[in-house]
Amino acid sequence: MQKKISTLPFKGTPEQEKQLKAVIDANKHDSSRLMAVMQEAQGIYGYLPLEVQSMIAEGMDVPLEKVYGVSTFYAQFSLSPKGEYNISVCLGTACYVKGSGDIFNKLSEKLGIAAEECTPDGKFSLTACRCIGACGLAPVFTVNEDVYGRIGPDDVAGILAKYGA
Repeated sequence: MQKKISTLPFKGTPEQEKQLKAVIDANKHDSSRLMAVMQEAQGIYGYLPLEVQSMIAEGMDVPLEKVYGVSTFYAQFSLSPKGEYNISVCLGTACYVKGSGDIFNKLSEKLGIAAEECTPDGKFSLTACRCIGACGLAPVFTVNEDVYGRIGPDDVAGILAKYGA
């Protein structure tokens, strides 16, 4: 699945920028530390928007294309913000066979977002993942740390209601 770049406006704070600049300054003389800087940047912002990637590229004196390439290659990096409630639907084999694709589609419809997107109010984000290790509960999705298993598309609205949707 190709990563989606967020269409939400970047909302970085001066404090976050100050933190990022400190990380970059501590590592700028060693380009082999690029991934470590990117990991710390994601920790600061929660994701790696293009604005943050540009700051990293400029500060580390590496091409923006390299930063972007690393951020899109490695699954640990996200180009979209995560919502207050991050919903992750397992699309691994056991879950998919038991209907997790339909659950994903229902969540997408109810929230008005696609995979790797966040609702405009920042409340919900939706992610598709591969096997979370709860095959016996298939189909499964999580909302942050809460696990919902043996559910169907008709259960989605009630579950979302618990989180204020």
